[in-house]
Amino acid sequence: MTARRALFLSGSFGAGHDTLAEACAASLAPCGVSSRIVDCMPMLGGGFASAGDWVFRRLISVPPIYDALHFSQLRGDGPVGRWMDRTATKFMFPHLEREVDGYDPDVIISVFATGASAAVGLKDKRPDLALVVFITDSFAHRFWVHEGTDLFLVTSELAAASIHRYWPRAVVRILDAPVRPAFHDAPEQLQARASLGIPADARCVLLMSGAWGIGPLDEVTRALAAEGYWVVVVAGNNTRLGRRLSAVAAGNPTVITFGYTDRIPELMSASDVVVTSSGDTCREARYLGRPLVLLDVVPGHGRENVIHELELGDAAVCSPTAPSVTGTVRAILESRHHPPAPVSRPAPADWDAQLIDALRGAGIDISS
Repeated sequence: MTARRALFLSGSFGAGHDTLAEACAASLAPCGVSSRIVDCMPMLGGGFASAGDWVFRRLISVPPIYDALHFSQLRGDGPVGRWMDRTATKFMFPHLEREVDGYDPDVIISVFATGASAAVGLKDKRPDLALVVFITDSFAHRFWVHEGTDLFLVTSELAAASIHRYWPRAVVRILDAPVRPAFHDAPEQLQARASLGIPADARCVLLMSGAWGIGPLDEVTRALAAEGYWVVVVAGNNTRLGRRLSAVAAGNPTVITFGYTDRIPELMSASDVVVTSSGDTCREARYLGRPLVLLDVVPGHGRENVIHELELGDAAVCSPTAPSVTGTVRAILESRHHPPAPVSRPAPADWDAQLIDALRGAGIDISS
């Protein structure tokens, strides 16, 4: 089959799902593939979606409970996890069916686990519809894997093995996760610093923790500034955190604050080290050649991702406390050449080719 329209199923839990979908859509566009990205959460219905968001946000702040849910029910394929999957799919499926009937895609690419579950139900009515799942987490949980999916895209051998845990005959391809187009054109460090008012010879830390701004970033910012670092800190959508960071910046001229922003490539380029929770930001920092300090603040899949990032190298992990972060940042910067040496960035076409070749290998023709 030849793919001309791709429907991406994303989710508004954080921003990582959307950024992955946007990067993939940009890779397919030069081949004449039009894309639509939809949020699965509204498809769950207002009540169920709101309840799910409320529960998730509160569970993630109680790590032992979230760990128990993740490892015993989601990854462990427990009865509560199976009920959650069935219930979410039941609510979402009629809305997804209407979306598909209206847009008439040739391929659905799920970058959100609930989307992967619901999409499989379309196979009976539309057997020619190609179903793809793209996972950038280091280890898949049960929601991601359903028989009937034509292709699973992952970014490591570890993730591939986790897919085969649930479905040994699944077709899995390993490729580099694409980065958003803006990172291909990120400015050099001196240019980025000039635009932000940061001295060329300063030591600069970019501090962020996902779209939700998880963790005590205000306390960490204050401690880093007291150590003499310039701190660029991103609150994401966390407005309460944003207000606390503004108060910190009011008394520290070396602190620059942002809410949710599309200037991450510029902010990352200006930095010497990126302090962040484990997630899609990590691959963007690696693409720009910045070392990582990983905040261990996301339980469940976040812990799995931290371990994998450490395995990849040029990264350290710390507790989400001001002393732990400042000590780790100090150790990394003292051990590295300053400023960061230029890195050889892979051409954007390399990622495009990997994605297109993987799709073609599963019988999904992407015309060049």
